[in-house]
Amino acid sequence: MSENIRLNVALLKRRVPNLTIAAKSVGLRPATVSNLTTGKISIAKSEVKTLVALASIADCTLDELIIRDNDTEKIETGIKVLDLFAPLVRGGTAGLVARPGMGQLVLMAEIFLRLKKRHFSTIFLMPSEETVGVNDVIEQADFSSSYPDDIYNRVQESNEESDFVIGVDRSMVVTGDLIDLQEKLQEATVRPITLVLVDTLGEVVDEDLPYGPLETFWRFDMDLATRKMFPAVDPVISTSTILEGTFLDSSQFTVQQRARKLLRRYKELTFIVNQWGTEKLSESDLLVYRRGQRLEAFLTQPFYVTEPVTKKKGEWVSLQDTIEQVRKVLDGIVDHIDVEELLYVGGMDV
Repeated sequence: MSENIRLNVALLKRRVPNLTIAAKSVGLRPATVSNLTTGKISIAKSEVKTLVALASIADCTLDELIIRDNDTEKIETGIKVLDLFAPLVRGGTAGLVARPGMGQLVLMAEIFLRLKKRHFSTIFLMPSEETVGVNDVIEQADFSSSYPDDIYNRVQESNEESDFVIGVDRSMVVTGDLIDLQEKLQEATVRPITLVLVDTLGEVVDEDLPYGPLETFWRFDMDLATRKMFPAVDPVISTSTILEGTFLDSSQFTVQQRARKLLRRYKELTFIVNQWGTEKLSESDLLVYRRGQRLEAFLTQPFYVTEPVTKKKGEWVSLQDTIEQVRKVLDGIVDHIDVEELLYVGGMDV
């Protein structure tokens, strides 16, 4: 696995509006800083004391200042809960596990819409039987068919220089048609093909390996769906192979692990609160409970495909913004904000 390192320029610019003046104040040459941020000087060739100084003026760690890239890529969706906790792997297979009505087809339609805007080619190998919600996905797909051969021909005949994202119903997995199609697609294009598998009948929830090996696993949570906290993806259980080892940059990994720990404890405390009320919680547990509420609320998000129903404008939130703002929730910076104000927002003006 090859790995490259680069400066987290976006973080620097957010935290240090006037970088030139700040650099001078710690003894750095403005030209050196400029060359580092523009890439004229490789970060691998910069002095350690320069990086330490940059980290100090940005009030961050070296791990946060340096981004490590490697051959495994994630596809950013602008959906907070996915990008932070279970990133979509480029060229991999993602599986959605949910019961009917929990929003899995809405999520697939939203992913299609968002990735089309990023010039991905979206295709849907749909179920042969009509299912509620499937039309939402068909509407956002560049091409749809129930026949694997149609999908193969579409990919083979495509002259676009874009990646393919193909949504597939589980019925194609069960029959073995998907395996045959994957083998043919490898010969049809050199472009990466990312698969997103969905169970329109909701039969996979109780299975240990609902789709077989996956790079990305999105499990929906019934409690979140019942309380209309969408997308109802469980941030504690959902995962991705990018989360393993050095595939994830350290700033994301640290925030993600802290957030999972908070949410696990929050669920435990929720049981106590539901039974006996908040008066049974210690002062420290009450603080954890309130921050868990805020984080859970912040992970909801308005979707573009649901604008006609919700009357809320869809929101794209970059991964870096998600990391920064989730960290603010964890650090208590937004403790003064009411939970309701964090529901169905994009970013936070804090």
